[in-house]
Amino acid sequence: MVRKASWLTSCFLTASVAASVAGLACGHPHYYRVEDPYYHDTHVWDDTEVVYYQRWCRETHRDEHRDFRKLPAEEQKEYWTWRHSQH
Repeated sequence: MVRKASWLTSCFLTASVAASVAGLACGHPHYYRVEDPYYHDTHVWDDTEVVYYQRWCRETHRDEHRDFRKLPAEEQKEYWTWRHSQH
């Protein structure tokens, strides 16, 4: 019985360590570069850009949880036009 409990404890310990590692990997922000073809510059899509994007979504009544990279080209252009006016 002691052997069974030891095996079960090892399984739980392994599972909890694996879950922690997986959680850490998912918790890190995934920054990427976005080319702005209209203003001919590059933006790093980081936490700061996300704040601007969410604000633009709210102001223009769009879904702020939609991935920018999946927006149609004309909506991306609208965003970059708005974004450059915010400096």
